[in-house]
Amino acid sequence: MSKIKTAIVILNWNGQKFLKKFLPSVIKYSEGSENEVIVADNGSTDNSVKLLKEKFPEVKLILFNKNYGFTGGYNKALKQIDAEYFVLLNSDVEVTQNWIQPIISMMDADKNIAAAMPKIISYEKQCSFEYAGAAGGYIDKFGYPFCRGRIIDTIEEDVGQYDTIKEIFWASGAAMFIRADLYKKTGGLDNDFFAHMEEIDLCWRLKNMEYKIVVNPKSVVYHVGGGTLPNNTPYKIYLNYRNNLFLLLKNLPKQKVIPIIFSRLVLDGLSGIVYLANFKFKYFLSVIKAHFSFYSSIRKMLRKRDNNINSKQNHKEIYNKSIVFSYFLNKKNTFDKLKF
Repeated sequence: MSKIKTAIVILNWNGQKFLKKFLPSVIKYSEGSENEVIVADNGSTDNSVKLLKEKFPEVKLILFNKNYGFTGGYNKALKQIDAEYFVLLNSDVEVTQNWIQPIISMMDADKNIAAAMPKIISYEKQCSFEYAGAAGGYIDKFGYPFCRGRIIDTIEEDVGQYDTIKEIFWASGAAMFIRADLYKKTGGLDNDFFAHMEEIDLCWRLKNMEYKIVVNPKSVVYHVGGGTLPNNTPYKIYLNYRNNLFLLLKNLPKQKVIPIIFSRLVLDGLSGIVYLANFKFKYFLSVIKAHFSFYSSIRKMLRKRDNNINSKQNHKEIYNKSIVFSYFLNKKNTFDKLKF
């Protein structure tokens, strides 16, 4: 394949209903000789591939024989694509007119922007932000992610309050624009994450290389969310707790690793007790399993740490307090109330 400007790559696993519903908008609003829409199928067992071949013959197909997860699937697919920019787009996303150009033009003009994202609105409730990304991703000092427009479980209505282009900490994997050369230089998404928080890890690595991550709200998409792995399943709880510890161990400055991870283990333990007290035994076990998986992977994750992480690195997009305490004790439930 000759090199293209922007490759819009949808990773699909048993997402036939989403492809049928949302792929037409991607094709319609991604037209142009510089763009190409590609679906990488992660070993689907439904009729996804049949649908794509019969109804969307203009879409390039990359087929895998099994489910390699979000991380493995994208890494395998993107190795086969020669483009200047990759757009990692979930199958449960509806795009809008002119969703590509504002971000690509912005990144063309500023070579220090490694990755970017559009404003993500809930498909089900189109007056509100969507949980997984909203108007830009952040983390607190303990590694808990939140968004401009979503803190813990409080999701704000979109009334234009976050319509400014802004440097953020992480871009949502639901609709992430990234320079292809940097994706490949960093090794891409970490396969050991499988799914969840892998995009935060990638963005943190890019920021440690002194690149910027940006949200451009001039581009808007609508996201269903929880399409492939439903919210609050025991497996998702397990991945979130385990991967968050992976994230911290890989990317924190050396002097912060032990105190922050110890604090997180304690906080996770408290969360487990809350699950147990509420008779959510499967969730409680998920936390335990996540911790044991983390312990068994410590040596492996340490090998992945970048030796060039600046020990004085203090990213201004990290909220230097506990977002959980700020939310529950100080009632700071919207992004504008936070002081960075």
